[in-house]
Amino acid sequence: MKDGKKMFVLFETVLAVLVFTLAFLMLRGSGEKNVPRISVIIRNPDDDQWSAFRYGLRMAAQDQGAELFVVSTGETMTVAEEQEAIEREIENRADAVIVQPVFGDDSEEMLRRAGKKVPVLLVEDTVREEGKICPFPVIKPDDAAMGRVLAEELLKDFSGGLGERTIGILMETAQSVSVTDRLRGFSEALGDQGAGIVWSVSGSRGEEGEMLLKAQPGVDFVIAMDDSSLATAGKCASANDLHGALVYGIAGSTEAVYYLDTGVVRCLVVPDAFSAGYQSLTAAVESTGGFQRRLPCRTVAHTVLRRENLFSEKNQEILYTMSQ
Repeated sequence: MKDGKKMFVLFETVLAVLVFTLAFLMLRGSGEKNVPRISVIIRNPDDDQWSAFRYGLRMAAQDQGAELFVVSTGETMTVAEEQEAIEREIENRADAVIVQPVFGDDSEEMLRRAGKKVPVLLVEDTVREEGKICPFPVIKPDDAAMGRVLAEELLKDFSGGLGERTIGILMETAQSVSVTDRLRGFSEALGDQGAGIVWSVSGSRGEEGEMLLKAQPGVDFVIAMDDSSLATAGKCASANDLHGALVYGIAGSTEAVYYLDTGVVRCLVVPDAFSAGYQSLTAAVESTGGFQRRLPCRTVAHTVLRRENLFSEKNQEILYTMSQ
């Protein structure tokens, strides 16, 4: 009997330990949250033009309880390099990837393959053909609309007509779908106003871009279609190297705002990059839930900035997001 009681007590003790251990593990597991890891692959992410976008990503990551990782890249990437970066992030257990697509023949197929492994959300379209729907989810500004607004602002300054004045178009790359759409919107809104586009050049970044711009024939207006082009045009105009041309552009960096504030740039159309970043991160997190959620295609707003309204109460938030 004594041996039987000892065995019973030992059995009860072992059972109690097992129950306690199981309860501890269950409590610890219930306290742990599955934190989604979102990777972001954009070219030269530390550049000033991404400041508001990065701020939107960070704020959304805080609100969503997500882990955000922005991949360090250079100013240019090939399709193969972007593929390698995406695959590396997937291997590092990224739950979703936000990507600025590289333009190339194999880009769309590469992104499709990646999208079969984790949700992939774009910050720019990949489609060049007019009328074709982008096959990937994307959250971005309405580029054609920004181009139209820029032309409308230019026309307002000259009572709806430009006469025989001339225009030069500056862009970082002619391959960008965003820039192509901006140029199309600008041209459509400009219509038959008598003004002629004398030149349209790409390759606006850095010292080479400045030399390229200075080499162009003199025009009445230089239209910058992106941040790097606006920076180049602003720098050349500050040095009086544009023969008195007025600069208008689409940009959202603090450098662009500086040139507007100093009177070098006449008008800026600024995309809401903060909202693009915030919505992209939020959508990416939502796509990592227990069921497959369809990622969205959305456009974000844009704002017209001029020197006289730059520091208005309405624009304070926009300026704040750029500086973060």
